[in-house]
Amino acid sequence: MPPIPTKPEELKTMEKPVLSVENLSLDFHLRTHILHAVRDVSFDLHRGRTLALVGESGSGKSVTARSLMRIVDKPGVMVGGRIILRTQGREVDLAQLASNSPEVRAVRGARIGLIFQEPMSSLSPVHTIGSQIDEVIRLHSGMDKRAARARTVELLGQVEIPNPAEMADRYTFEFSGGMRQRAMIAMALAVNPDILIADEPTTALDVTTQAEILDLIKRLQTERGMAVLLITHDMGVVAEVADDVAVMRFGRIVETGTVDAIFHAPQHAYTQRLLASTLKLEQPADARAEAVITPQPLLTVKGLTKVYGGAKGFLGTKKFALKAVDDVSLVLHAGENLGVVGESGSGKTTLGRLILRIVEPTTGQVLYRQKDGTEIDVTALSKSDLRKFHADVRLIFQDPFASLNPRMTIRQIIGDPLVVEGKLKGKEIEEKVAELLRLVGLSPDVMERYPHAFSGGQRQRIGIARALALDPRIIIADEATSALDVSIRSQILDLLLEIQSRLDLSFIFISHDISVVRYFCDRVAVMHRGKLVEIGPAETICTSPSEDYTRALISAVPNPDPRNKRMLHRTRFSALSTST
Repeated sequence: MPPIPTKPEELKTMEKPVLSVENLSLDFHLRTHILHAVRDVSFDLHRGRTLALVGESGSGKSVTARSLMRIVDKPGVMVGGRIILRTQGREVDLAQLASNSPEVRAVRGARIGLIFQEPMSSLSPVHTIGSQIDEVIRLHSGMDKRAARARTVELLGQVEIPNPAEMADRYTFEFSGGMRQRAMIAMALAVNPDILIADEPTTALDVTTQAEILDLIKRLQTERGMAVLLITHDMGVVAEVADDVAVMRFGRIVETGTVDAIFHAPQHAYTQRLLASTLKLEQPADARAEAVITPQPLLTVKGLTKVYGGAKGFLGTKKFALKAVDDVSLVLHAGENLGVVGESGSGKTTLGRLILRIVEPTTGQVLYRQKDGTEIDVTALSKSDLRKFHADVRLIFQDPFASLNPRMTIRQIIGDPLVVEGKLKGKEIEEKVAELLRLVGLSPDVMERYPHAFSGGQRQRIGIARALALDPRIIIADEATSALDVSIRSQILDLLLEIQSRLDLSFIFISHDISVVRYFCDRVAVMHRGKLVEIGPAETICTSPSEDYTRALISAVPNPDPRNKRMLHRTRFSALSTST
């Protein structure tokens, strides 16, 4: 006789699921072929529990989630399966209903809420945040305008947006990334849905904002008893918040189980590889232990400051001044990888642009030691001399999709710096491009293709090849791996380390991902509100930081072990005090 369940999670699973997906299959009818995006996918969502649907880009996670609300764009077609929604005392198979039917429209928002990955593109830029939430409430509840407005202000307060009555009249661009995501959550919860689908809700956020958003979703789930479907590729987030896990690959679910079973006894080889890639970044790279770092500075930043605003206005009143970078000083040695970390708005990207003089500094110096040993002040260089400096110091951009010109072939993209500098011509450029493609692990045969023919990881390799075209000495990598899946991320980091050992490079690595910085960097500089808070060896900063802000930052990083949830006991930073 089986044991009688006594634990709350066991009792939960005895209840009928609020939603059951049975053998769901989706096809995309493309011009040349049929893409089987989802194949025979089955899972259940239970009230009060979070199911994490995990896998790399292209695995079918998001299209599966969108099919639950019947919002899969054409040419997507549901070709099989059932989606059983149990709510308000009845069962309905959403798969049997037309996607634009009144029954399905009544389910969207009212019974199933959806938080999109990118709130900036999901919220209207021409309507206030409050009016957008008002519309959802009035559509599904029949409230009058005044009651809907009161409900909107209440919801914004519940998602911890300060001054909710005032903020309801603001527009999307006036909200920070974290506040936009909170507004999206308020909209998704406007009519008390039974199910909340969160599609990569924290991918674009820094670690502290991510921790706050995940805390908020968990609290609201507990208060309302919702079922949550979390779509993510971040295994650390899964370990922190999920109860159950379904692993997807190539449109199929390859493994399901409780979060503890998936992390501590994974059965499928793909799940094991995902976890191995995640755990790999929890330790410094072996290659850095053997790195040769010279004591002589290659780049020295002295008192670098950038102030926006502050000039007198039309009537002589002084405008508000923002110090994006505030008196920052640091040193980069030859052969060293220096990480720069901090929350969004901390000034780390501006610092990188100031070093390159893409942005002109207000005060301060950037001293660069050239190959002949002489030192130059970058802030005083003429345009022609600055061009020479830019040949030695190159930038890898964050977004591998937006940073490559879609109208240029790969040969043109990588060869462009060589053409601009006039170093090589004709056949020589082609030979150099082929050499660079081989260096980043791509075949020279691809050089006549266009960017759309490549995956995100391959595009980032092309971006790296372009950065290496002029044989630089320093590379500034601005969030160069944040848009990539965890397994591709570790591949790109290993590629950069391998190239570094062969070409004698130094890196300034800007990131909000602490695990990436710990793996890749020798030293770490921590920034907060434009100031340099702390700088030291990467292992010291990541395991035993001395400053309160750094401790708060590190404690917000998800720990890929469900038995040791770091975020539950994270330190919250205050300018006056800290508390846990």
